[in-house]
Amino acid sequence: MLAKRAYKFRFYPTPAQEQALAQHFGCVRFVYNYMLARRQQRRQDGQRSSYGDDAAALTLLKRAPGYEWLRDVSIVALQASLQHLDTAYRNFFARRTKFPASNANMPRKAIRSCAMALRCARASSHSRR
Repeated sequence: MLAKRAYKFRFYPTPAQEQALAQHFGCVRFVYNYMLARRQQRRQDGQRSSYGDDAAALTLLKRAPGYEWLRDVSIVALQASLQHLDTAYRNFFARRTKFPASNANMPRKAIRSCAMALRCARASSHSRR
């Protein structure tokens, strides 16, 4: 039988890393809220939405004038927010939870991502044990 393992890490980012992380958190929150509003509008118009529709809309959004800043962050994190939104909708329609809410004031600053999306380089002058 395989055992599942989880690891938690605490790191102390440099100011540049803090800025990059804040940019990621903001972009993830923006994409989630934007696509939530888009899904609500499509639902009112009688159209259906899926993860595939949202992913295609995200690609167009990144190319749209005024949204170029979405290109500066990892697409994996943005797609993960779309997956979280899709899961929230599926759970709502399966009557397992309430309707998805916007992430206006995300108290927790966390990003779920696959291992290939993030790279961590150890800077000995900023690492604490």
